[in-house]
Amino acid sequence: MCDADRRSHSPYGVGRECRRGLVRGMGYTEEEFRRPIVAVVNSWNEYNPGHVHLRTLSERVKQGIREAGGMPFEMMTTGICDGMVLKNPAYIELPSRNSIADEVELIVQSNMFDAMVLLSTCDSIVPGHLMAAARLDIPTIMVTGGYMSMPFYNGKSANYIELTDNVGKVMQGDYPRETAEKEVENMYCPCGACGVMTTANSMCIAAEAMGMTMPGNGTMPATGSELLQCAYRAGRAVMELYRKQITARKILTCAAIDNAIAVTMAMAGSTNLFMHLPAIAAEAGLPDRIWEHFDRASREIAQIVAASPSGPWHLQEIDRAGGSRAIMRRLLPKLHTDALTVNGETIGHNYQDALIWEEEIIRPLDNPVSREGALYVLYGSLAPDGAMIKAAACEKAMRRFSGPAKCFDTLADALAALNRNAIQKGDVAVLRYLGPKGAFGTTAYVFQKELKGRGLAHDVAIVTDGRFSGGSSGLAVGYLSPEAALGGPLALVVDGDTIRIDLDARTIDLLVDNAVLQERKSKWVWHCDDRDTPPFLRLFRRNAGSLARGATWEF
Repeated sequence: MCDADRRSHSPYGVGRECRRGLVRGMGYTEEEFRRPIVAVVNSWNEYNPGHVHLRTLSERVKQGIREAGGMPFEMMTTGICDGMVLKNPAYIELPSRNSIADEVELIVQSNMFDAMVLLSTCDSIVPGHLMAAARLDIPTIMVTGGYMSMPFYNGKSANYIELTDNVGKVMQGDYPRETAEKEVENMYCPCGACGVMTTANSMCIAAEAMGMTMPGNGTMPATGSELLQCAYRAGRAVMELYRKQITARKILTCAAIDNAIAVTMAMAGSTNLFMHLPAIAAEAGLPDRIWEHFDRASREIAQIVAASPSGPWHLQEIDRAGGSRAIMRRLLPKLHTDALTVNGETIGHNYQDALIWEEEIIRPLDNPVSREGALYVLYGSLAPDGAMIKAAACEKAMRRFSGPAKCFDTLADALAALNRNAIQKGDVAVLRYLGPKGAFGTTAYVFQKELKGRGLAHDVAIVTDGRFSGGSSGLAVGYLSPEAALGGPLALVVDGDTIRIDLDARTIDLLVDNAVLQERKSKWVWHCDDRDTPPFLRLFRRNAGSLARGATWEF
């Protein structure tokens, strides 16, 4: 690629010389200034355990870029940890994700970088970075920060999903508080994505399936030397992408999105990918209705890994069995094998020789955990545009469920009802006005965990237009569309209405006569008082689009 074709290059004049003078003034040589300029977009901070180690990874990335002839400059973006902000859930996932995409656009476009490497690990940051990659369409590689290894407690490996369940039991007086406090002290390791198939690891593996990371990156331990080597190779590889002008949209195609959906189904990934993959597709200019792709994949892609919380396996055990490379090899007959990846090779080429060490963990396609994918799209009179559930984490006895609705218009109201024992066995807890327009796509995960801690998870269904954590389990139906704030059927439910859920038929219905619903609709009024809402959340609520397209900006 000639010098004149570089984004960062400009002809002689005030603009160029001012830029050159500023760069030289920071201590860089003329030779360095004349190199292609690469943004190393890092989401490092000291308060997110998934990101505290990314500063070390960025040094390896920058070393690789320099040795391959580029000039790296490190830039920072937001990196919020879902677990850290559960008490203030408004900002996580959707608002912060959209903001992160905007931050990358602002930094990279204003400085006219020639290429970029994205470093991220956690829930909203990985999709935010990938949305920006699709939006900017320059040569791009992502390096994800690896999984958190299993700690040990009382002589055995600890799984935080199991340990957090005990907190609810303490609140009910059914578990010793001292024991639970000791568990909390020992339930996590210092860095990496929480080591189960919640949103962080689901997105990291999906990024690899899309071809946006180096092979194997999705299931590397955060503290291993393999990840440091991967970061260095990514730095070198982005310069090859630059020289060949392989930009992000040449990789982020419909085939890439389908490959990510297939892997998500096969591993019982997070339901939050129902928001994030459509958002990436929308930013890439892909017109398809991505939820329909999920629905099709859930019928065609078998679940071959029983990853926690939908099974016993921690990411560390999956890694030991062959990791993402082995999973991709298993799925090759179901994938678009000609899809391009960031190392310049196809999916088929990258994974054809991957080794599989433990077939009990990474099952063959003809001996799966389940013949169907782990995530279902439900349709019916309550969800005309669809709703989502992690079916693999729902016990068989609850796959068909009917019960009276108990309606709550805020998360706080639902929790208060739970605390006063107003939710009983057989109920359907309806948590509404939690969607993007209603409450920024707030998570109902806190309610779900409290319900589980009180021993009601096997007897109460949850239906919400909000979202769940990737650690969702039980009969928990979320992302219901259209959301209540848009006047969807969920807004018309009253206490005592019967809701019927049938996972085998993939339906969710409100058993109320249509004439009654029309009468309720004529009287329905919902007003959001924004006066006490901070400006950024106000901006999000007013401009975020449909969940079916990922709640991206629709100004």
